[in-house]
Amino acid sequence: MLNEIDDLNPWRLSIAPMLDWTDRHCRYLHRLLTRHTRLYTEMVTTGALLHGDQGRHLDFNEEEHPVALQLGGSEPADLAACARLAEAWGYDEVNLNCGCPSERVQRGAFGACLMNEPALVADGVKAMLDAVSIPVTVKHRIGIERVESYDFVRDFVGTIADAGCRVFIVHARNAWLQGLSPKENREVPPLRYELVHRLKSEFPHLTIVLNGGVKDDAEIVKQLEHVDGVMVGRQAYHEPWQMAAWDEHFFGTAGPATSREQVEAAWVEYLARQTSWPQAMRHALGLWNGEAGARRWRQVWSDHKLKALAPAQVAELARDARQHTARVALAA
Repeated sequence: MLNEIDDLNPWRLSIAPMLDWTDRHCRYLHRLLTRHTRLYTEMVTTGALLHGDQGRHLDFNEEEHPVALQLGGSEPADLAACARLAEAWGYDEVNLNCGCPSERVQRGAFGACLMNEPALVADGVKAMLDAVSIPVTVKHRIGIERVESYDFVRDFVGTIADAGCRVFIVHARNAWLQGLSPKENREVPPLRYELVHRLKSEFPHLTIVLNGGVKDDAEIVKQLEHVDGVMVGRQAYHEPWQMAAWDEHFFGTAGPATSREQVEAAWVEYLARQTSWPQAMRHALGLWNGEAGARRWRQVWSDHKLKALAPAQVAELARDARQHTARVALAA
């Protein structure tokens, strides 16, 4: 167990930016489970920030710190302007997406296809670094298409590092830009952790964070023997209670969550402050996973006929249903 949080790399453990998932409600739930794990927004395009509703995209709860804004874009001037917005809004970091393989993102000329243009990425990173004092980081893949050469990702990282970037979050799969859906791109290209480990060996002065396929605390510990940090994605979203032990295991301090009941009670208080609580509640449906009655609990919270009730009323119905199902299972 670690004793000094302040001495730890700020990127030691983080939750991945996930489109349509890691919104401010999701991040608030995660803060009820872990204080020190770094959180990321969904990817926000520079166009949406410069020409859309900035508050809708940027507002967050103060409890979310440390929290980073992930940007999608490629024009250095636009990236610099959006980085300034991130700093003004109070974000702790701005992260550039160079890893998303979706066709929509490719049409916007950003995401994973930017790995083919390291000089452009370097210009964007430098423009952001010149504009703000908060950290500017890059999230990318180990390669694109079927190119399996380590030299490709090494040269990409080296070029961006020369522009001043010091933190790289590396998804340990290639991005296949043709023929696979975004979901398939998270599963089909093989994981090659050894390439991420090699990056850390070759660039010891950089912070290298590994992302992709990590599912449990034992795997996190194993990867931390080779890299500076680990970013967990869908596993944390679907099994949120796993995060309740992270502050103690990885930061050497007691976490905020003492029981699932306590987290649920705090979450219901949060839901009561929202104008549309069902939209926020979807992020917590995995809270009781693995416990007797979890499926019945989810069913109650997902019942459309109950959405007009106050969250506290639904919570009572869900708790009674879960406990009843658990008692029946125990008696069987």
